[in-house]
Amino acid sequence: MSGVVGDTVRFNILGSLECWHGPRRVRFGGQLQERVLTLLLLHAGHVVTVSRLIEAVWENTPPPTAMRQVRKTVAELRRRIPGGAELIATETAGYRIVVGGGQLDLNDFRWKVQEATTEVAEGRPHQAISRLGVATALWRGPVLSGRGGPVIDVAATALEEQYLAALEQLCELRLAVGESAGLVSDLRRAVHAHPLRERLRGQLMLALYRSGQQAAALAEYGTVRDLLAAELGIDPSAELSRLHEDILRGGSEPPASSRSDSVRPAADPSVVPSGAEIRPCMLPYDLADFAGREPESRRLVRMGSDGRTGVVGIDGMGGAGKSTLAVHVAHQLAVFFPAGQLYVDLRGFTPGEKPLQPDFVAAMLLRELGATDTQIPDDAQGRLALWRSWTANRRLLLILDNAVDTAQVRPLLDGMTSGFVIVTGRGRLVDLDGIHWLSIGSMEPEQSLGILTRTLGEKRVAAEPEAARELAELCGHLPLALRIATARLRNRPQWTLRYLVGRLNDESRLLKELSSAERSVATTIQLSYQVLPPAQQRAFRLLGLHPGTDIDAHAAAALLGMTTQDAEDSMEALLDVHLLRQPAIGLYAFHDLVRSFARELWRTTSGDERSLALAGLLDFYVAATDQACRLLFPGRTEYDVTGADPCPNLPPTATPAEARLWFDRELRALPAFVTVGLEAGFARLAAYLARNLLFPLHERGDIRRYREVAEVGLSAARRAGDPVAMRFSLRNLVVGHSMLGEFHAAADGIEEGLRLSVAERNPKSEGVYLSQLGWVHSALGRLAQGREFLERAVAVCRATSNDMEESIALCNLSSVCRWLGDDVAAMNAAQRAVALNRRTPMGMHQAGALNDLAMAHISSGDHNAALASLGRVLGLDEDSLMPRDLALTYVLMADVCQCAGRDEQALHFVGRALALVEPLGTKPWQSEIENIAGLIHSRRGDHARALRLHRRAFLHATSVSYRVQVAMALAGSARASEGMGDLAAAEGFRNRASEHFAAMGMPAPRELSRCGGNHR
Repeated sequence: MSGVVGDTVRFNILGSLECWHGPRRVRFGGQLQERVLTLLLLHAGHVVTVSRLIEAVWENTPPPTAMRQVRKTVAELRRRIPGGAELIATETAGYRIVVGGGQLDLNDFRWKVQEATTEVAEGRPHQAISRLGVATALWRGPVLSGRGGPVIDVAATALEEQYLAALEQLCELRLAVGESAGLVSDLRRAVHAHPLRERLRGQLMLALYRSGQQAAALAEYGTVRDLLAAELGIDPSAELSRLHEDILRGGSEPPASSRSDSVRPAADPSVVPSGAEIRPCMLPYDLADFAGREPESRRLVRMGSDGRTGVVGIDGMGGAGKSTLAVHVAHQLAVFFPAGQLYVDLRGFTPGEKPLQPDFVAAMLLRELGATDTQIPDDAQGRLALWRSWTANRRLLLILDNAVDTAQVRPLLDGMTSGFVIVTGRGRLVDLDGIHWLSIGSMEPEQSLGILTRTLGEKRVAAEPEAARELAELCGHLPLALRIATARLRNRPQWTLRYLVGRLNDESRLLKELSSAERSVATTIQLSYQVLPPAQQRAFRLLGLHPGTDIDAHAAAALLGMTTQDAEDSMEALLDVHLLRQPAIGLYAFHDLVRSFARELWRTTSGDERSLALAGLLDFYVAATDQACRLLFPGRTEYDVTGADPCPNLPPTATPAEARLWFDRELRALPAFVTVGLEAGFARLAAYLARNLLFPLHERGDIRRYREVAEVGLSAARRAGDPVAMRFSLRNLVVGHSMLGEFHAAADGIEEGLRLSVAERNPKSEGVYLSQLGWVHSALGRLAQGREFLERAVAVCRATSNDMEESIALCNLSSVCRWLGDDVAAMNAAQRAVALNRRTPMGMHQAGALNDLAMAHISSGDHNAALASLGRVLGLDEDSLMPRDLALTYVLMADVCQCAGRDEQALHFVGRALALVEPLGTKPWQSEIENIAGLIHSRRGDHARALRLHRRAFLHATSVSYRVQVAMALAGSARASEGMGDLAAAEGFRNRASEHFAAMGMPAPRELSRCGGNHR
């Protein structure tokens, strides 16, 4: 009951959850209440959304009633906790708990740690020890005793790190004020609880040594060394190793930590040999856990050892590992260069440093070769001349690391006639003749995993293989980022790879996470950015506004407000310094981490500059998508959006094939740009861009993204107050809902659309919504009502000369009439739809009309006519066919082929149909194709496969209330079960199917004498 404050409510979450009201403990009703309250307390004073609470309670599998259960749980918490109604406030997005001083142990812990920090800063260590003692005493164990689930465990891990940091600081302070023997028992308990915590182990070693237990202190080091090797596959840190060495030497007072810097003693001038005899080795140490870059290493070693290559350059973006690779290769080549191995950091991109001048470098290297100060001239030309004479004909290996430009390097190469030089730099020094360049960028995924395995240990990576792959991806497969990430994991052994991945997934914190005391990905990129001229800095910042992974010169020109040629020149300049990559000719891309840096920069760009750039890019994409849609979807209604002035710099899409290729590339990013446009205040442009994107998305069968873009488009149209955009955006969203089987959502949109159409006296729009309403009624099983609305839609569309919408209504009417057993009406409607599509410029619905005509022929028993219709579909340009239409054509071809006795050909078509429809994720379409495929397998006697297909169709159709296909799936399951000899199951399926058919007024599938089986 510790921590109870007066008669107020007190919460303790640093351990098992406790709630006290005065001396009375408040009990809770199980895990659901505990997790909800704990998450609220972890974020006390802040709103926790309902979706976050649901994730905390049920992880990835919430029940349908999750939202209601959370509300009930909050209500119950308010009832159980005294004053709970005032403590837990309802906000728009969720709930917020408000606690005061002394009411939450977590807040008390943080306040005490902060007070201790102040005491240390003001030179009062004893008071700081007191504060930290109170803070660490509050800790009773992990939050919810480690049973909080993944969401709470992430926060719990961070809290445990804070506690351990406070505990380590407390022990450090106690050591600093002279405690030793009295501290040993406390440290033993801490080390026992956290055996891989090297700082605690070092403090225990020091306390033991100071209390006269040198052997015990040394034994602790042996224990942790073996433990780190066994658990993580790593050695103790350099700091702990130095402490061990100090204790081993038996110094009177080994420090808690010691510097690793080693200073080379000055040579005695009287014994310095002549310049020709000194063989310096200036190479930095080679990483013991070097991994990756094996092909590059082999190539460089081969070039350095063949005696024919004089100079090699390694260029690449900051953090790609150029210096590490050069040093690693130099160590392997050292044996080939007996005269010495020289290394110099030219400081071309070193924070706070100016690049070294070549004459200064020459003097420095001459001293390493044995030249005295009196021998080295004072003037630049004299130094470089002496360098040339001293290096001529000597087998020297020279690394010129971190070069900034040609002028810095060229004078140092002149004398290296018999040696081998490796130059590294962020930009390729193209003015250096006779140099072989090797560009390096991100590593291959397997090489990245190699670094993780070498640095963290095989066991740790093998325990979380998926998290390891995600970590490498988030680090952009960049060696520097991977090294920083693994260093953090090594220093925090209680962190899992998944925990670090979770931290890195927040892009706003990504670059901050990938930094340490001495290394930072952001700083590395910043150095490349700072040396750019102002115009290129502006281009770099604004390119970060582009939402995609790739950008071409035309889009860049619109974004930067310049000509295409100037934009390409700007991007080429950024490519030269590896701030951009070139995945293909004419395309440019950021490395993921560089893109994050650029986006951070444009957040500091002036609002006017950002708005102007975004407006230009939106204008460009509206005009470019208009141009592409004009080629691919002729006859679609066009609107004047961007004004009288034609948009310059449009991509050269002169043919439908070129337009389709352009969409193939741009559709990866443009849907996200619709949202960017809406949020940036360009709602009208966003609405029209969304409309243009729906055409290619529909053609590709990407209906889920179609619906998502349509939703944003409607929001943009509403915000813009554009009635034209509102009309087509609402219609498009209705179509998206309907195709995905979201029939009730579609009905809501149809109701609004009809209301607007009547108010605006717009019969053309009314016909569209009547058609959609007829289809929704039909899909939900209200076939008679559906037919009535579709017949009205046909009449209205015909009266308003809306050929395309009339053909769509006729296709749907044909299906409904066929389901109702009216084959004549189904045939007439399908034939009329085919005829309309012949004269419609945009024949994107032609395949659908021909499929409906084929189904009408099949239903009436005329399979030859059906084959002719399907053959016409297969004769169309396949690129222009929607995947759903082609899948239906394939499965109908399978039906017709089977009836003609071509069973193998039928199976081939079934496989192609299922392969096309399954990735689309549109359950109404899937259920229709699966039911026909199941019938075909049932006819050939493969009843088990038929039953699996009908069950899948039943699940898909049931999930969206597509009643016709639900009934068809049950009827097909009955047939398959009967074929398998399970007569009881067959009877059950048949009875359920009959109930559905009767309720819809739909005759059950009849026998087809030619094929000997049921059909639609």
